[in-house]
Amino acid sequence: MRLHLHADHALTPDGWARDVAVTLEAGRIAAVSPGAPPQGERVGVLLPAPVNLHSHAFQRAMAGMTERRGPGPDSFWTWRSLMYRFLDHLTPDDVEAIAAFVQMEMAEAGFAAVAEFHYLHHQPGGAPHADLAEMSARIAAAAAETGLGLTHLPVLYMQGGCDGRALGPGQVRFGNDMDRFARLLEGAAAALAGLPADTGLGVAPHSLRAVPPAALAAVAALRPGAPVHLHLAEQMAEVAEVQGAYGARPVEWLLANAAVDARWCLIHCTQMLPAETAALAATGAVAGLCPITEASLGDGIFDGLRFAQAGGRYGVGSDSNIRIALAEELRSLEYSQRLRDRGRAMFATPDRSTGRALYQAVLAGGAQAAGRAAGALAPGMWADLLALDGAHVDLAGRQGDEILDAWIFAGDDRMVREVWSAGRRIVTAGRHPRHDAITARYAATLARLRTAA
Repeated sequence: MRLHLHADHALTPDGWARDVAVTLEAGRIAAVSPGAPPQGERVGVLLPAPVNLHSHAFQRAMAGMTERRGPGPDSFWTWRSLMYRFLDHLTPDDVEAIAAFVQMEMAEAGFAAVAEFHYLHHQPGGAPHADLAEMSARIAAAAAETGLGLTHLPVLYMQGGCDGRALGPGQVRFGNDMDRFARLLEGAAAALAGLPADTGLGVAPHSLRAVPPAALAAVAALRPGAPVHLHLAEQMAEVAEVQGAYGARPVEWLLANAAVDARWCLIHCTQMLPAETAALAATGAVAGLCPITEASLGDGIFDGLRFAQAGGRYGVGSDSNIRIALAEELRSLEYSQRLRDRGRAMFATPDRSTGRALYQAVLAGGAQAAGRAAGALAPGMWADLLALDGAHVDLAGRQGDEILDAWIFAGDDRMVREVWSAGRRIVTAGRHPRHDAITARYAATLARLRTAA
């Protein structure tokens, strides 16, 4: 089936173009023709749509529940304790309902796909489900309902810390040894088999704290050539634990002991020294940045400008999903650099504005991290596209890079009008076609969880 679009303005690999005809066929972009006469569906501003490269879907249901201070200082670690208690109440039905709502919100924010870092595998108490990959099947079912592109990343979680201690009560739902994880991965592949051809499957050793050194190479080898995602250098306490156990800081140790390359996506990396920042950039790996969550958890600020100037690749994700907002993630990333360094237009280059530089970086980085042939308005790519409302007041009179700057810094995701994921239309006039049904099911899930808690 062919679909013809005609954009007043479109961002192509050669830059901005006017009157662009785009043909979609079999989920991919078949042709892009600037300066063409109108044909097919008319849109105002057509952009490639990015991948949300890091999500823990179930955490969306916690939004607004962790903003009270306990008797002592509040931190990432106190938040994590609350998260562990919360997830003890989640059933497979809950996870599917939450994941569908999260994916719908991502689509309505302008994301065409997600890399789901999935670690909630087992029942409360740690017993596996009859189907070891039951929870992965629920993420797949959500993707089937929403149409959002999915790169599924089952997580290997083996120990409670670098000292090899056993998993604690809040962690047992995550835990597997290598043998059981390999079987879970096979089950996940079977669960994804009915999804569209753009679906991907990678692996995610959770962190250097949760996976012993000997397992890193083994888990990456389970899916040769597929994405490998890992939390890295997020918290000062994590840095101290890894340094005490292994004699090196997390980034330093990983780069010396693992074959980190373009397959890898290292999440957060908010605790890096300048030399580590340059070294990570040189590997070709993607830095997976989640500015809203990193601010929420007090993680720190990624050394973005130094990383970008060293040729580093990066993308953005919504992580805890406390707030799913594509434009806001980019704005938060730029503003964090401005606040730290007391400057403006930090990511801008001589030929690209701040918004354009940020947007094109996350297009490329997200596609690479997800192992997805997307991120550009070019023939052969998956047709991951978003259309902004060209008639929106904040875009009035804007041309070229000013369009992205106005969206990211003056507007919000209400400008997003249409979204396609591998040619599947998943947002029309700003709404997902199943918005009401998915929202009602999510609301019922929240009500049940509130009663259970």
